Amino acid sequence: MLLRSILATTVLGLGTLTASAQDLPQTMIWTAYDVGSAGYAEASAIADAFGKEFGTKVRIQPSGTAIGRLQPVLQGRADYGFLATESFFVSEGDFDFATPEWGPQNLRAVAGRPASFAMVTAADAGIEEIADAKGKRAALVVGNPSVNLKCEAILAFGGLTTDDVEVVMFPTYAAAMSSMTKNEADFTCTTPTTSQLYELAESPRGIRWIPLDSENQEGWAALDGVLPIMSPFNEDIAAGLEEGENVQMAAYRYPVIATTADKSADEVYAFIKALDEAYDLYKDGTATMVRWDLAQAGLPPADVPFHEGAIRYLTEKGIWTEEAEAWNQQRIARLDAMIAAWEEFLPANEGLPAEEFAAKWKEKQGEVIASLDS
Repeated sequence: MLLRSILATTVLGLGTLTASAQDLPQTMIWTAYDVGSAGYAEASAIADAFGKEFGTKVRIQPSGTAIGRLQPVLQGRADYGFLATESFFVSEGDFDFATPEWGPQNLRAVAGRPASFAMVTAADAGIEEIADAKGKRAALVVGNPSVNLKCEAILAFGGLTTDDVEVVMFPTYAAAMSSMTKNEADFTCTTPTTSQLYELAESPRGIRWIPLDSENQEGWAALDGVLPIMSPFNEDIAAGLEEGENVQMAAYRYPVIATTADKSADEVYAFIKALDEAYDLYKDGTATMVRWDLAQAGLPPADVPFHEGAIRYLTEKGIWTEEAEAWNQQRIARLDAMIAAWEEFLPANEGLPAEEFAAKWKEKQGEVIASLDS
């Protein structure tokens, strides 16, 4: 009888594991940023947790380019992408995607960890609020619209544009982040744990984070007008911050886990359920992975609308709200309008030179957004 009881308990335990894992594929492919990036580290930690908890084998394809991360997902060669702001850009057909071969793509978010972003200055630059940046040297990065457009949005929060500052372009992200320590710039906009900022904090110039008041509705509306993917966030992990201090910043989603809109709702439901159930196994993988808690990672704003399979699970968990649903419907309407406009725009303009093509599409985008706002 004792042996029979032990066997029954073992079978029951195996049955529980199978019930949790049965809807996940045995193997999956994810894309992410290059090895060494936060996106790759977090995807790896989650993949390891999926293997331990559900027996699912995950292969991660790293890529240093937005196209390299997106193309396998859109072509069905990868299940999910651990992406950054390129997910918003491709939904609008912006920058690298303003070409006849690309245009707006119908992506959906599954979940996305809040990643803070703010204006940071040398403490001796005389900048205490965004408006004080007028006439100061701004460090931006050649060919990096993800950083540069977020900085434009933060300037807009304070009533400024890039025309109001002295833009200094640097060839790499690292060079831009080091520029304040070297007195080559007065401010930039970035994530708060960039390694070069710790050097700035210890340098004679010192460091200052410029807050974004969460109650400033006019400022947030101006920011959204430039880049509608960020929300207020109180950050307590940043270069130069003492223990117990925090700064009001903006948060976008990085990584945001995205897939195609037509991916099976049941598959996405199983994926986000697994992401939730394995949370305790990966939450300590990096200093910020605790923010994959779906109470934070499962709500908008995000770069693209949330997938219906994810919404089903988030609703069951009591996380999805009426406000979230209203946001999602508006975001779907914008994406659908962009795709419809592209289908009309492309045949009439695909023979144009690249710069003219992109400029005309930018005009069309403006018309689409204006029509939605009216």
